[in-house]
Order: sequence, then C-alpha cells, then structure tokens
Amino acid sequence: MAVDIDWKNLNFAYTKTPFRYVCDYKNGKWDEGKLTEDSTVKISECAGVLQYAQTAFEGLKVYTAEDGRTVAFRPDLNAERMACSAKRLEMPVFPEDKFLEAVDMLVKANCEYVPPYGSGASLYIRPVMFATSPVLGVKPAVEYQFRMFCTPVGPYFKNGIKPLTLRVTDFDRAAPHGTGHIKAGLNYAMSLHAIVDAHNLGYDENMYLDSTTRTFVEETGGANFIFVTGDGKIVTPLSESILPSITRRSICYVAENYLNLKVENRQVRLDELKNFAECGLCGTAAVISPVGRIDNHGEIINFPSGMQSMGKTTKKLYDALTGIQYGRLPAPKGWLREIKK
Repeated sequence: MAVDIDWKNLNFAYTKTPFRYVCDYKNGKWDEGKLTEDSTVKISECAGVLQYAQTAFEGLKVYTAEDGRTVAFRPDLNAERMACSAKRLEMPVFPEDKFLEAVDMLVKANCEYVPPYGSGASLYIRPVMFATSPVLGVKPAVEYQFRMFCTPVGPYFKNGIKPLTLRVTDFDRAAPHGTGHIKAGLNYAMSLHAIVDAHNLGYDENMYLDSTTRTFVEETGGANFIFVTGDGKIVTPLSESILPSITRRSICYVAENYLNLKVENRQVRLDELKNFAECGLCGTAAVISPVGRIDNHGEIINFPSGMQSMGKTTKKLYDALTGIQYGRLPAPKGWLREIKK
C-alpha cells in the first residue's frame, strides 16, 4: 500500500517508519535478530551507554535508481567501519554479513518508504549499537543492543546548495590517538557546544585543526574536507584523528577514475588555504557542501569559486557521485547493493 508522502517537499528529518531491526548481545553472543514495530528502547538507568557513552552509529542511504532498482550505497563499508568503532570502544563486533542482511530486511519491510526516482529524496538508514547492561565502575558493559532504523529524507539543502561560511575554531574535536577516527557518539556530543556557538555568531560550521600544533586542517564536526587546487587537483587532509568518510573515499575514486583528476591525501596546512580554488565538505547527508568563505580569527579566506554556487570541479564530483548513486552512471563493482522488494 502506497504511503501518503509529498516526496519532493520532504525535509531532512526523522519520520517514523513501521519496522526496525533489533539484535541483542547477551552471554557472549548475538541473538538471531528480528524486525519489530516497537520504536522504543527500554534499558536500565545504570546502562553503560548512559554512564560511560559506550555507543557507536553509522549512516547510509538507499536510492531508487533510474532503472527502478532499489540500491544501497556501499553498505559494506559502513559495516566495516562500525566494526572498527566497536573494537575501539570495547564493544562486541556486529558481524559484517549480518549487518548487510539487516539492511536488506529493513528496506524490504519498509519498501513503501523508499522515495521514487526523480524526487531528490532517499531512504536514510541509521544503525546504532549501545551498551544496555548496568555498569557502575568504569569498565565495558556485558550486554549490548544493535538497532537499525530507517527514515525517508529530502535533500540536505532544501532550498538549493549555497556555499557555506566556516570559522576556524579554538575548540578541539579529537585528540591524537583518541577516538576521532571512529564514529562514536561521544565525538559528536563534544562538537555540539562548538556548533551552537558558531551558529550564534553567524557561521555555518567549524573548521577544526589538529590539537597538537593547531597548524593542520582536520575536519568539521560531521564532515571531511576536500580542496581543489587552481589546476584541478583534489586534495584531502591526512590525519589519524579524521573519520574515514565513505563519501570522501568515494569522491577520491571518482575523481581519479571517472574525471581523470589527480588526488592527494596529505597534511593540509592552515596557511595554505588561501591557495586553493575550491573547498567543500563531504558526508552521507549532503554528499558535497561547497564552502565559500573561512574566517580564521579575523583573517577572511574567500575561495575564488565564490559564495553563489558550487565550484566547477566540485560540481563535477557531485554530479558524478550522485550519478552513480542514482544509477545514471555505471557503478564500480560492489558499490551498489541491490535490494529486491
């Protein structure tokens, strides 16, 4: 039965769908996992997730391709990254094959909520794992829950893509040898004050620097950076504290193999930003968000691409990657997981 949703006017926000996938870890093993209509979570007031923030999450999208197929974009990499997050937080690894099976089950059960091709919308999937058993002393919990829910979302930029204004912040996002390279909930909790402060001052986002020397660019609170040189080379910051963005890795592959552009993954000094022609933020939600201006404590860096539209090379990257996601361009092997309804 068709659902009554105005797909073209859908916001990037949570809409409850009928089913979600739930799997519990008890007595040293994961159970079979199941679909449920219950969207609530009941845990102890002393649960490890509430006391010591033992939780990690992921985000991926499902699209209706041009030819009508329902496809998930690179969910195997989300499964792999969640396994890395779990290991770092001393949580049991959720099997990667089981993760992919959960994606299939969830999408099939909520197939009416996969937006149609041409609407600009997609089905956003949020996997999350958290500690459920009581923990009072500082130590890992012994019981966990893995959940995966989905919600149809519209374009991240509802009124069109407009270049952002960032500030170089004095807050630190992650410490060396810390948890910046995993998708832990605690990383995002730490960024909330900084982003609210930035918004209050009229900025769209923060640019975080390395916390050791404060001379190298890292990322924002929720996205990786990409830069474009004057001669069209793609440069992405290299740091052990940066989350390995699936979108960023995909963009780099597309740049080299679809657009014949050179790509460098290296340390990017703050003082070389003025030399770049374009700047963007990349992540699952918006794919690529153009940046037009960065305020470094009063020193204004205006990128030549300007504040009116996405830069020429950034737009090519955006069009190529979304073309793959929606099936308008041939996808590299394994990038699109087809889900039969």
